[in-house]
Amino acid sequence: MSGGSDVSSPSSGRISTSSLSDLKDLELSSESGCLSIVVLGASGDLAKKKTFPALFNLFQQGFIQSGEVHIFGYARSDISDEGLRERIRGYLKGASDEHLSQFLQLIKYVSGSYDNGAGFELLNKTISENETSENNQPGNSRRLFYLALPPSVYPSVCKMIRSYCMTPSSHTGWTRVIVEKPFGKDLDSAEELSAQLGELFDEEQLYRIDHYLGKELVQNLLVLRFANRFFLPLWNRDNIDNVQIVFREDFGTDGRGGYFDQYGIIRDIIQNHLLQVFCLVAMEKPVSLSPEHIRDEKVKVLQSVSCINHDEVVLGQYDGYKDDPTVPNESNTPTFASVVLRVHNERWDGVPFVLKAGKALSSKKAEIRVQFKDAPGDIFRCKKQGRNEFVIRLQPSEAMYMKLTVKKPGLEMATEQSELDLSYGLRYQDVKIPEAYERLILDTYVLSILHLLLNSFATHSILCTSHALYPSMHRRRHI
Repeated sequence: MSGGSDVSSPSSGRISTSSLSDLKDLELSSESGCLSIVVLGASGDLAKKKTFPALFNLFQQGFIQSGEVHIFGYARSDISDEGLRERIRGYLKGASDEHLSQFLQLIKYVSGSYDNGAGFELLNKTISENETSENNQPGNSRRLFYLALPPSVYPSVCKMIRSYCMTPSSHTGWTRVIVEKPFGKDLDSAEELSAQLGELFDEEQLYRIDHYLGKELVQNLLVLRFANRFFLPLWNRDNIDNVQIVFREDFGTDGRGGYFDQYGIIRDIIQNHLLQVFCLVAMEKPVSLSPEHIRDEKVKVLQSVSCINHDEVVLGQYDGYKDDPTVPNESNTPTFASVVLRVHNERWDGVPFVLKAGKALSSKKAEIRVQFKDAPGDIFRCKKQGRNEFVIRLQPSEAMYMKLTVKKPGLEMATEQSELDLSYGLRYQDVKIPEAYERLILDTYVLSILHLLLNSFATHSILCTSHALYPSMHRRRHI
């Protein structure tokens, strides 16, 4: 698929110049032929709120073009093409009616079961009928399946895709399947799921994603740590007192209690999003940016995590959680968790990594807070004002800032705490920061080489940390 002039135009102000350069280097036009993007679970919340808006943003930036790309929704809901379009219309923002209409006309809908071949036969027929373009040759078609579905149905859906919907084998056509966390409830289920999917698809066909890795400042972590000299001698147990990785939401399950109750906050947020961030903060410098080298360093630091002390785990459930009719009355599933990880290696021995996540809290925020030790021999008596901190705010309003002790302006030798800050909204006003989902979807069909940096670690987080996380869930104290 060629990006065309809409993609490469620096005047669009939609993506940064460096990103455009990367796209040119990867020769987007080298892959020709029709691209079919299939969203399974198209009528669900994830698809409506995240997947389709991400596709719409890519359409606005020229990465999805009429005539070369077709979008299909598949779900059990008995609705028409127009019915699906109307369901998602309200979630697509920032465009003229004409532009919005052009995008919606790309979307077609097929209704069917997730474990019955008839629906997938119809889906394959519908896709095949639309795989036509002036550049398309038999066998050149590319099919991307996005599973906006609960992990419990991954195996059956993937079997149906394998049996009925694969692109005919060729050197240019391909089939790729995107699955999102959580990957199992525990070690056994994770290994079972990995084995089931591995029997159906080659590794290069399967993209396990954690959308948190698509966030701008999460992707910035390796650059911050290893491209800035002044961080290198400070990033260790001699200087850092503790690290806090925090995820807070100011809303509850919002009607998704039945799904959330199967996993809880540890499996839904900590085991996935926060562990990925933890690895990027704590890992050693990789040999290169190759997927294998990144993965190896992540696995090493996970293997250095000591078994969690159950006295350092706090779980809670917000009032009103069980008012959701989809949540069992006897549920004790945690909606809040605080877990302390301790890394037994030369760099981090003695430094607690505190991972906190919760729903229905007082604010919405996700941040990394690196707190440094007090300066020895304090002659200014400024300890009461707080320690030096380096804070990376992942959401909302991406920013980085350093808390420093400085002289308070005036005649007296008095001190106060102030901040050196980099607010992305102010510094990069003319640059559109991509949403996590649009970045990761784009990676899977255009920047697949770069995407491997993100997806190759997906199951390792469960396999390497189950010994640490899951024992604590059976010996826990509640708040």
